[in-house]
Amino acid sequence: MARHPAEVALAVKRLQHRHHRALSRALAPLDLSLVQWDTLRHLHRQPDASLHDLAILTFQTDQSFGSLATRMADRGLIERVPGPGRAVRHRLTEKGERLREQGQRIADGVVAESFRALSAEQLDQLGRLLDTALGPDPVS
Repeated sequence: MARHPAEVALAVKRLQHRHHRALSRALAPLDLSLVQWDTLRHLHRQPDASLHDLAILTFQTDQSFGSLATRMADRGLIERVPGPGRAVRHRLTEKGERLREQGQRIADGVVAESFRALSAEQLDQLGRLLDTALGPDPVS
């Protein structure tokens, strides 16, 4: 039976929503929200990222991410450092890196559980299909 694209899109959205709920619950003991952990993860991958780049990567507006970054800096999770011109760059602190590592272990467990019904081959196939549907990453 051929699936309608809208059905597939809804299934992707439902899986994403399941991951968000599960990750939010699992990260709560670290006193991290999902978007905070996601910020730490992206800063680990892209040290010195700009506010605008981090906003895009975390699906936030520049304004909302600016507020989030201020709160995270106040908690000692990230630091804001001057960049070229008026740009501000962001870096992980030691505390932020520790929480990122702990959060990564939690996230790995959550998504492994979510995909446990798939064989390794099926998971690879799903990943390839999603990569094809997404096309090139406009951020990178």
